[in-house]
Amino acid sequence: MPLARLTNPRSLFTLPLTPFFSVTSSIYQAKIQEIGPISKHELSEEQLNNIIDLALTEDTGHGDVTSALLMPPELHGKASIVVKAKGILAGIEVAKGVFLRVDPELRVDLFIKDGDKVKPGDVMATISGRTISILKAERVALNFLQRLSGIASETARYVARTHDLAASIYDTRKTTPGLRLLEKYAVRMGGGQNHRFHLGDGILIKDNHLAALHALGLSLKDVVAKTKQNAPRGLKVEVEVTSVQEALEAVEAGADIIMLDNMNPEEMHRVVSLITSGVKTEASGGITLANVRAAAMTGVDIISIGALTHSPKALDISLELEPQTLKLL
Repeated sequence: MPLARLTNPRSLFTLPLTPFFSVTSSIYQAKIQEIGPISKHELSEEQLNNIIDLALTEDTGHGDVTSALLMPPELHGKASIVVKAKGILAGIEVAKGVFLRVDPELRVDLFIKDGDKVKPGDVMATISGRTISILKAERVALNFLQRLSGIASETARYVARTHDLAASIYDTRKTTPGLRLLEKYAVRMGGGQNHRFHLGDGILIKDNHLAALHALGLSLKDVVAKTKQNAPRGLKVEVEVTSVQEALEAVEAGADIIMLDNMNPEEMHRVVSLITSGVKTEASGGITLANVRAAAMTGVDIISIGALTHSPKALDISLELEPQTLKLL
């Protein structure tokens, strides 16, 4: 597919980018039940450009004083992006976009694709061209790579713990502001699935909804009935519960999915064993690598984990200039 050049008049940079993010819809529209054409959550070229521009403006909006003082503009060379730890790669195209946004004349060669396993010493990409441009883009490109690869790697660890069980690993909306589509993409690269992308993406009646509506005199059954009566066609209704009794009440009220919030494995197993109507169950809250398998063994359908995106460890990745390639042109 030919590259389409985007020029944003408000931007400091111009970049040819290939669209590469196309994320299937969330649990409410795709995984639980087919409801016709599956909607897409896509990150457009313009959106990606804007994300990159914001990061570059934050880091280089006042210039690169060190490189400007020391680096001859005509100095050219080559640099490699090198992996320093085991993990799963995500964000390589974003990193490429950063370099080309800074300097469209740079050459960026990619050797590993998103979703691939990586190990220390792997060279995922090389960048050739003006050294001052490579250094200007370095930190922002690595920030995206390390963050997204960290998410993909953490997700893969959870998936590995439960790979032989029926439960699927899902993310949450606990994402970095402005980076949700990128971070949810990284979850998919690690083998996980996406929960809601935004508040309009599915119906999830949580504890604070219920507290407010109980204060108005509505029972759980009333809340679910009202929701199902007025919900857009095809959207499933999920209810968050904190006890076995609440779970059974939600099922009786007609909920399609029951979120078991911070329940222990014994409680989750009891809920699953008592539900025979095809209602799906989701374990959520307090899930860690240490207990995710125990949660999956209870028979729940879904395990949602905020830690995938709110606190993953960044994957160690560095950029190294190759001194023997440096020359004045």
